[in-house]
Amino acid sequence: MSTIVAISTAPTAGGIGIIRMSGEETFKIINKIFKPKKGNISEKGYQMQYGNIFSGKKNIDEVLVSFFIAPKSYTTEDMCEINSHGGIVVMREILELCLQNGAILAEPGEFTKRAFLNGRIDLSQAEAVADIINAKSTKEAEASINQLEGFLSKTIKEIKQQALDILVSIEASIDYPEYDIEEVTNSNAMEKIIQIETKLKDLINSFSKGKIIKDGIKTVILGRPNAGKSSLLNEIIQEDRAIVTEYEGTTRDSIEESIMIEGIPFRIIDTAGIRKAKDEVEKIGISKAKKLAENADLVIAIFDNSKELNENDIEILDIINNKKSLIILNKTDLKDAKIEERIREILPNKKIIKMSILKKTGIDELYKELSTMFNLEELTLENSNIITNIRHKYLIEEALEKTKKAKEALDTNMPIDIISIYIKDIMEKLGEITGENVSEEVIKGIFSKFCLGK
Repeated sequence: MSTIVAISTAPTAGGIGIIRMSGEETFKIINKIFKPKKGNISEKGYQMQYGNIFSGKKNIDEVLVSFFIAPKSYTTEDMCEINSHGGIVVMREILELCLQNGAILAEPGEFTKRAFLNGRIDLSQAEAVADIINAKSTKEAEASINQLEGFLSKTIKEIKQQALDILVSIEASIDYPEYDIEEVTNSNAMEKIIQIETKLKDLINSFSKGKIIKDGIKTVILGRPNAGKSSLLNEIIQEDRAIVTEYEGTTRDSIEESIMIEGIPFRIIDTAGIRKAKDEVEKIGISKAKKLAENADLVIAIFDNSKELNENDIEILDIINNKKSLIILNKTDLKDAKIEERIREILPNKKIIKMSILKKTGIDELYKELSTMFNLEELTLENSNIITNIRHKYLIEEALEKTKKAKEALDTNMPIDIISIYIKDIMEKLGEITGENVSEEVIKGIFSKFCLGK
């Protein structure tokens, strides 16, 4: 393969910039542009040399160059990394020198793609690299590290081995029919298929946790004007992000901010107050608020505890009836309009938190309830497989469907070789996760989402 090169650090001013190069011409190219302060270039792996990058006689930069010898490198090819000063001009000059001397510009994710194609990692591990780079929380990074370390790959390998054991037994019963072992084969096959089914279900069930870890929890604050929606957002994020006034209808569009609770991102969205709109702009804002609530993972419905329930409050209660939600009674420092009993009559199973945002009471109870609702304390990732990738989920679901068909075939005494077709399908779907049998189009799509230089 050709020798590729790219800037691996962010293209901006910084303390250090890294230009990465990989391929069989790596050392030939670096020899043309790098001069060590002492001696000659060493082509021993896992070493760094101090020196300068030159363009002819022009000194471009003072650098450290690290060397990696095939196959013990990230790509399994000869590699080097030029650690320069972080100025974008300097990094681009060094990149241009490498290109002039025979390297070609790497495509997005091409270094990791070569690591996959050369067998150092499988496709699920390659995807984990991108997930680590794009992680928005410590939990997401931890889940991605587990996948990079091969936790998922190991489980997939174990399931495929069980499927292979079934195929071996089936082939034996077909090749040696005189021994009359089909009944035993069917019994063993059913036992192993059930084991496979259980493991696949465990992986799919983990996706609900994985979705929370990767995407966070979309949380919409819903209420009538002046109930305290914007004040709640400001209190949660500890910043005056939303305008708060005594006048109703200040918030006319959605405002979104994120916070971390026990390592999980909550996307908190303040919305326009629910009421009969007074103009077209407010009407659009209210419609958007209802749409956001419809698609939210959680709705926090906030009510003014000092005012009687009105038709707008009733509409809000109707919106959250079949949603994962909790209710806040705000302004408990003012007179009590006794609305809690009425709300409990309408929605008896909803959690209600009494709060005075002005007096800063009840916020700790809110955090505790958010943690409890999503079992955040139980989201432990140590030595566990949690699926966060939707591609993996779909493939596991397809494999699970094949296990059901295989069981049905066994239950209805279909020919044993028909069952083997379903077992092969299971192995094929799992192989698409690890990349053993995946199309070039899929591979291209996965690595196109990577950044340059990775």
